[in-house]
Amino acid sequence: MTITKQRQQTAYDALRADFGYTSPMQSPRVAKVVVSAGVGKKREKKQLEIIQDRLARITGQKAAPRAAKISIASFKVREGDTVGLQTTLRGPRMYDFLDRLVHIALPRTRDFRGIPATAIDDMGNLTIGVKENTIFPETGDEDLKDVFGLAVTIVTTAKNKKEADAFLRHLGVPLRKVEEPRKK
Repeated sequence: MTITKQRQQTAYDALRADFGYTSPMQSPRVAKVVVSAGVGKKREKKQLEIIQDRLARITGQKAAPRAAKISIASFKVREGDTVGLQTTLRGPRMYDFLDRLVHIALPRTRDFRGIPATAIDDMGNLTIGVKENTIFPETGDEDLKDVFGLAVTIVTTAKNKKEADAFLRHLGVPLRKVEEPRKK
């Protein structure tokens, strides 16, 4: 059993007093993790396959291509062109990915000081932007010229921002301390 899954099971006991839960079913859970990468101007099929292969190695499942919904002439994008890749993780793969993200990948990020608490939206979901895919050990450092960024969205069942913040801190996600605004 992964560390994240163990902590999720103890979330009810940890957060019961703060939020007044009367049943374990009221405590927040991680519903899914969505990992997505935009392909940008990488029109070559070879580069698209490289990004798809690396995302598959990082997440443990094949990434699905996302097509452009409308044509935009100034960006030279036609309707139906592949503009990104996305993977939705649930179950054991989700917990394994979260453990690797929190305990291995994020600490390897250059000048990492924590995720800002403002990254949590009002619905209780956390979105993290990763500038380089090389922070994941699965990719290795074989081709540093094909570095791409990706977005990781952790979708929770939390009802609001405050509840999501407490739950994610309990899971071990390295969130920065909330700083009080300075008074003049």
